[in-house]
Amino acid sequence: MNSEKTAATVELPPAKLTMDSGSGRSNDWLARNWQAAAGLALLSLLWGYNWVQMKIAVFYAAPIDFAALRTVLGAVVLFAYMAWRRVPLQPIRLRATVLLGLLQTTGFFGLSMWALEAGAAGRTAILVYTMPFWVLLMSWPLLRDRPTAWQWIASGFALAGLIMILQPWTAELGTRLSVILATLAGLSWGLSVIVAKKMKMKGQELLRVTAWQMVIGALPFVLLALFAPTKPIHWTSDFVFALFYNILPGNVIAWLLWMFVVGRLPAAVAGMGLLGAPLIGLAGAWVQLGETPLPEEGFGVALVACGLGLLTLAGLRRSNNL
Repeated sequence: MNSEKTAATVELPPAKLTMDSGSGRSNDWLARNWQAAAGLALLSLLWGYNWVQMKIAVFYAAPIDFAALRTVLGAVVLFAYMAWRRVPLQPIRLRATVLLGLLQTTGFFGLSMWALEAGAAGRTAILVYTMPFWVLLMSWPLLRDRPTAWQWIASGFALAGLIMILQPWTAELGTRLSVILATLAGLSWGLSVIVAKKMKMKGQELLRVTAWQMVIGALPFVLLALFAPTKPIHWTSDFVFALFYNILPGNVIAWLLWMFVVGRLPAAVAGMGLLGAPLIGLAGAWVQLGETPLPEEGFGVALVACGLGLLTLAGLRRSNNL
């Protein structure tokens, strides 16, 4: 078989050889990273629908109370799993873990919940998932990963989309506040991706850092929930399901998958691979919550989605070295 393949290859013209070589590199890349790619696909589904559940949750509880419940109970589940697996429970790499917790849990989730209270779930999801663009910009000075021309073009689409969604010339204060908060949540998440990438975690280290960053990130939520006046929680069946979804599929399982993916793929590719999540969130909010976007918002969302799509193609082309 090897001799036949060699003979066939020799007879092909140079252009065909180049295509086959690139295809081989692409197949090799997929073979090496299929677990991370599958994890990204599952993560897009889990996190995409989670935006609908988080919006439902803030109907029945203040964002800060829900954030405290979600993160504390999620950490309890994760520590119980670690104890069952006999993973050491002591914190490690404390300075980096504190920074990761403040960016990934406090900043990202706290700002996202605040944005959801003030605005629509679908629009918030799209804006938070501008994270890949922040990763792209910050990877240059922090990870020495210079953006390509196509990545800059994609960023231009995203910027135009953000302006259309924000509509600073007409938008009400509440809408503008939601947009700004969601964009800042994406920025905080992007910074956490850079931190996680530089930490290069694997195995038990991944579990321990994920658990402790969740505990550290939950502390501001707990303090605010205890001392800040908020509306009482209404323990309806919808709220209980939203809380369950946010503890297990949308939190513990999702963050373990995310840290696994970030540890095995380039930061920009990992961020771009979540393209499906905000679209799932947008569609779910439209169907389940009746959030029909205005024409200008729809056009802005389309521009952001196009930018994310271009960014994804550019990242995969670069990773495959085609």
